[in-house]
Amino acid sequence: MPRGTKIVATLGPASTDPAVLEQLIKAGVNTVRLNFSHGTAQDHTDRANTVRAIADKLGVPVAVLADLQGPKIRIGKFEKNKIELKKGTTFILDAACELGNAERVGLDYKELPNDVEPGAILLLGDGELQLEVLEVRGTEVYTTVLFGGVLSNNKGINRKGGGLTAPALTAKDMEDIKTAAALQADYIAVSFPKSAADMYMARTLLRAAGGHGSLIAKIERTEAVANLDEILDASDGIMVARGDLAVEVGDASVPALQKMMIKRARAKRKLTITATQMMESMISSPVPTRAEVSDCANAVLDGTDAVMLSAESAAGKYPVEAVEALARTCIEAERSGECRVDSEVRGGAVQFDRVDQTVAMAALYASRHLPLKAIVALTHSGTSALWLSRYNSNVPIYACTLELATYRKLALFRHVQPMLIPAEVGQDREAQLSHAQLALLKADLIAPRDRVALTFGSQRGGINGADSLRIIEISGK
Repeated sequence: MPRGTKIVATLGPASTDPAVLEQLIKAGVNTVRLNFSHGTAQDHTDRANTVRAIADKLGVPVAVLADLQGPKIRIGKFEKNKIELKKGTTFILDAACELGNAERVGLDYKELPNDVEPGAILLLGDGELQLEVLEVRGTEVYTTVLFGGVLSNNKGINRKGGGLTAPALTAKDMEDIKTAAALQADYIAVSFPKSAADMYMARTLLRAAGGHGSLIAKIERTEAVANLDEILDASDGIMVARGDLAVEVGDASVPALQKMMIKRARAKRKLTITATQMMESMISSPVPTRAEVSDCANAVLDGTDAVMLSAESAAGKYPVEAVEALARTCIEAERSGECRVDSEVRGGAVQFDRVDQTVAMAALYASRHLPLKAIVALTHSGTSALWLSRYNSNVPIYACTLELATYRKLALFRHVQPMLIPAEVGQDREAQLSHAQLALLKADLIAPRDRVALTFGSQRGGINGADSLRIIEISGK
């Protein structure tokens, strides 16, 4: 079985060189993340073009994920770049301050005085420093330091338990959506959404800009957890963004939330990416810690579609080694994990809403009761492959498509191995199925006398998507 869990790698100074990008893709990267918090529109476009050129040369699909910055909920800058806060002292967050000192600092997020009240707990710098609000006077938020330490320029601010009113989409994000559409990003990640409305707005803006990418909601606010179901319904997938989420809800709450979110997303047939500090120590070390390996393996066993590297691949000393470590961790976790079969596949009393879902479940059921070598899904949009990928299968799933955009998008689906059918094969279903079989034979992925399940659309009866299942025995090359 090929590796089922996919790897997302963030691009940055450590991974911009084409030679390094090629090594990353060879090591197992399936999707690259363009972090719109840094760089220009041209930087992102150039990186996307370089990645696609390398992927085409290597003959593998690589998706492009454009990650929007979201609201900058941060403090301003200091006269001397940083100060030290001591426990029990008073410190002022002042929206009118231009340059901070030991007594106060300015705010990039000017609405903070309107969002807090006495007793509110503010967490700065990923929660390393904690302040309790004493009172609000106009533009000034007076606080007492609960946990001190060094506070430097532009550190992020979170409110414990959530409640900051910053909108998910800023003016910068709206411009960046246009850039993402222009470079034909396969996925767009929306930072800090609080409700389905944020995702609907992002989709409207993306479609208006001519973009056709899928939307990933980054779950990093307390409000997003409370509104998870509606956000899932409005999105194509979620990112379990454990950094900011841990600051708001508390680090001890994150593991259970991760499992719950992945389970809910899979139940709703949505994609999941698990992110933040997956291999954090490999920013400076050539090997991961045992705790990091266990963390990544648990995400795989939870059923995540993909695990993501951030600074490890963007700015670390060992970007290729980090991908290699993540790939072997995924493989071992998949090999050792018990293959659980969902009730639909077992034949439970579950009603299906769609024909393509029914066909996918029939193929999976067959794979559990026949010695099938593979499931081959002929797909236009990728929907039938998505249905197949939501359940644990004991055979590889090969998704074959004529559509280049679908081919790239499929790179993020767990258990799915995308295959691009050349345009010259044409629209005839039998010709496409024959091409897929011959390609798999040529690559030694199947052999003569192997049994294979084929799912495809017959284009009859007014049904869109896969409506047919055929089980065949491969005759030969």
